[in-house]
Amino acid sequence: MENTTNLSIDNNLWVWPVGAILLVLFEILYIQIARKFSIIDLPSKRSSHEVLTIRGGGIIFYVALIFSYLHNNCELHAFMAGATLVAVVSFLDDVSPRSASLRFGVQTVAVILLFYDAGILTWPLWLLVLAAMVSIGALNAFNFMDGINGITGLYGLINLLSFSWVQYYFIPFTSLNAIIWVMLSVLIFLYFNFRVKAKCFAGDVGSITLAFFQIFLLLQLIVITTNFIWVFFFWMYGIDSVATILIRLIRKENIFKPHRTHLYQYLSNELRLPHLIVACIYALIQLAINALLIFCVIHNVIWALVLCCMIILSIYIMLRIQIQSRMIS
Repeated sequence: MENTTNLSIDNNLWVWPVGAILLVLFEILYIQIARKFSIIDLPSKRSSHEVLTIRGGGIIFYVALIFSYLHNNCELHAFMAGATLVAVVSFLDDVSPRSASLRFGVQTVAVILLFYDAGILTWPLWLLVLAAMVSIGALNAFNFMDGINGITGLYGLINLLSFSWVQYYFIPFTSLNAIIWVMLSVLIFLYFNFRVKAKCFAGDVGSITLAFFQIFLLLQLIVITTNFIWVFFFWMYGIDSVATILIRLIRKENIFKPHRTHLYQYLSNELRLPHLIVACIYALIQLAINALLIFCVIHNVIWALVLCCMIILSIYIMLRIQIQSRMIS
């Protein structure tokens, strides 16, 4: 693994506005192409939207990774190869559904490549297998959570800001330029997506590529600090995904089929809360958790973080119970 830890931001000021303009132009061009070739998300009784919407707008995240790769002198070849694999297969799935075996096979190879550049292939085999299972599960959890306007972009932005804060003020563990490139793409995507009527959805290519990058940052941070506590950066998505999977397994449902049983879907579809409000709730709660996490690590008071997260979990469970009881009655 090459040393890509970089605390500084590129001083060539022209890089960022030019990069932002290129990303904006790319997103506009993609929307036009997707409209022409009917790469659209059709409303269904399982979805949370009611109008035809462009799918795959999150491909801009992959373009940002390409810019970052070139900007950082083409380092992290294995990571970029893995990101390319998941982006290509996910985009093909957005265009026309692909088999689950193909998607999971490609994700497995991509995760191994990610592990190489994250520097964890020296971990014990049992831990590597566990990390691979969790990573692949997280990729698909991020995809399943991408169901309402704004939630993927806002949640990703909050975590990228948190990673960048740790990088700049606490301990260097990655390339700050790389985080900035992806944050730029997320902000541009949110311009088109964070609306009552979104211009485009992230699609599988967006949610999975953004998740792939965040998992890479997380593993880099764990390696540098030798502390797994940073997984709490994904707490809100984690509890909603795991709880929903467990409930569906208990009901003997196919967990790979589309559904509307996440809490955020209940809040949006059953309680009729606006999508943007629900997305903001998830993002702000995760922001509070991330801030508390960083504080607790710095001051070695992990118990406060655990207590806070257990309280949030309790509230989550009570909300689910109340909403499901209301639906039954």
